[in-house]
Amino acid sequence: MTTSTINVELLNVGWFTAPAGVMRRDAPFDEPARAPVPAYLIDTGEQRILVDTGLHPAAVADATAHYGPSAAMDLFTLEQERSVAEQVDLDTLTMVLLTHLHWDHAGGLALIPASVPIVIQRREWAAGQDRASIERNSYWPLDYAVDEHRLVLVDGDHDLLGDGSIELLFTPGHTAGHQSVRIGDLVIGADVTHFAAGLDDHRFPIFADDHREQARSADRLRALRDAGMTVLPGHDPQVLRPGSLTAGRP
Repeated sequence: MTTSTINVELLNVGWFTAPAGVMRRDAPFDEPARAPVPAYLIDTGEQRILVDTGLHPAAVADATAHYGPSAAMDLFTLEQERSVAEQVDLDTLTMVLLTHLHWDHAGGLALIPASVPIVIQRREWAAGQDRASIERNSYWPLDYAVDEHRLVLVDGDHDLLGDGSIELLFTPGHTAGHQSVRIGDLVIGADVTHFAAGLDDHRFPIFADDHREQARSADRLRALRDAGMTVLPGHDPQVLRPGSLTAGRP
């Protein structure tokens, strides 16, 4: 198998609106910013891999009823036209990759069949079990209340299929164990930066597990971009358009 056989589909699985100053350093707090919530379906011909799961429909309907009262969640207005379950035949999935445990990435995990394994960084999973880290990272344990037998915990960079076609890149900072995904010359950067410009200007969201680590991760992805790879940011409405993406094709 070569990377030319891999198809990647960008799915829109929701939107959130928050003060611009929450989303990007030095932006005004009195201006709203509306951002897409992406997920990705990778089809190698032998594997059908979902990268992130988007929002849970119940959270979109009433975030307070779903999660409980939260000053942090009160900053966000959620929208969803179609959940991941309405866009993907979830019974055909062979695995789910979680870039990290935030509600807009892991919120739809409960929709995934219990037979599907979940691949996540060990450091991220551990952070999601620690009370102080849960509070610091604004995790919601409800999102990832799964049978731990489903977990495939990885440590650092990882060759997912053993043939170099899909590589997990350890890119911490936004959360404790954030990871990105390289498919050929396409990199799903996830929330290393919310906006494409963040690779250069480091104007990250005001919240993070460690902004210094996040800056190092952004520099790593910037080097991949400068070497000719396509690096997708986490929530940039100017970049993230639903549809087919090329990965490693001429």
